[in-house]
Amino acid sequence: MGSYRGKVTVSGPWQRAARGAMLLSDAGELRPTIFAEMSALAARTGAINLGQGFPDEDGPVEVLEAARQAISDGANQYPPGLGILPLREAIADHQARFYGIEVHPERVVLVTAGATEAIAATLLALVDEGDEVVTLEPFYDSYAAMIGLARGRHVTVPLRAPDFRPDPDEFRAAVTDRTRVILLNTPHNPTGVVLDRAFLELAVELAHTHDAILVTDEVYEHLTFGVEHVPVASLPGARERTVTISSGGKTFSTTGWKVGWITTTPELLGPILAVKQFLTYVNAAPFQPAMAVGLRMPDAFFTDAAGVLASKRDLLSAGLRNAGFDVARPDGSYFVIADGKELGFPDAVELCRRLPELAGVVAIPLTAFVHPEHRPSYASFVRFAFCKRVEVLKTASNQLTALKS
Repeated sequence: MGSYRGKVTVSGPWQRAARGAMLLSDAGELRPTIFAEMSALAARTGAINLGQGFPDEDGPVEVLEAARQAISDGANQYPPGLGILPLREAIADHQARFYGIEVHPERVVLVTAGATEAIAATLLALVDEGDEVVTLEPFYDSYAAMIGLARGRHVTVPLRAPDFRPDPDEFRAAVTDRTRVILLNTPHNPTGVVLDRAFLELAVELAHTHDAILVTDEVYEHLTFGVEHVPVASLPGARERTVTISSGGKTFSTTGWKVGWITTTPELLGPILAVKQFLTYVNAAPFQPAMAVGLRMPDAFFTDAAGVLASKRDLLSAGLRNAGFDVARPDGSYFVIADGKELGFPDAVELCRRLPELAGVVAIPLTAFVHPEHRPSYASFVRFAFCKRVEVLKTASNQLTALKS
């Protein structure tokens, strides 16, 4: 038998997605993401992984026990395409309880395989070739991939140091009659910015002016630190053109369960569901009733979860400052951004590849969240995750002081 010596090439929509997600080399070959590279580096070296945003502690015991009970009760086959009704009812009740938003659980709520599938189904359903999708930059990496897969054009509004807040004038300039979707992530990954009411009201105004759809990624909605999270759908004039996306993975420390959801209008949900049924179809049968239990947890749970995470933010931020980083103060999410330039590291990619040997820690360069042509503006910034056990964060903070020597 002969052996194949040609080069495998990637073409078609998946190539567009990979290019959108910056997964292709200049030669057009698929390569691992920086996330995979850094996680593998952490595993190989035994370094503390502050790169990926997953907790190292389990969520509330009530939620875990509900999943075990659901398995014992036989909830192990395909759930309904929209998701089980008790979870959809819990999602609807959650929106009313926390935000005063009334949604019909049987008409406008869809359970998804995490927020990532919700984003994918929404963009693939609503974006046609040549449509523009406006996001903030840096951005969660799947946004670019799905915009590329949908044949859309990705337009970004920069978030600049030191506060990483969007400029309203630049936002106004970015949204035009070519804009199909305004995709906003608040609280924001990777910067931790919580968009304020005035900016969100501007987004609603621009959506009306240019007949755009608002898509909001709110997975960190309960993890804010002394500032208010404002769902876009709660603002006047927003409901009829908003797709709200969230999930339980971050709030309940169950990121591996991949249970997310969409709330929107019947007109927008129809095409999204049509796409979603050909992605995962359904998912997470025993975790859906458990997530319903989570969403009905008492108010104290949500307050305490944010408070504990805020203390972890402060712990790691202090350690980073002590190590010589300039540190931005996040108002929400799992992440803190640190600038290594004053430490003598103008290239965060190089720093992150050396961090395991220098300090026994793994992190992610902020350039992983921006388009290649914009990387110079973010070259020295690093994202660290603080959603870890206190003892892990203390050890990491102590080890990072080695960078000063």
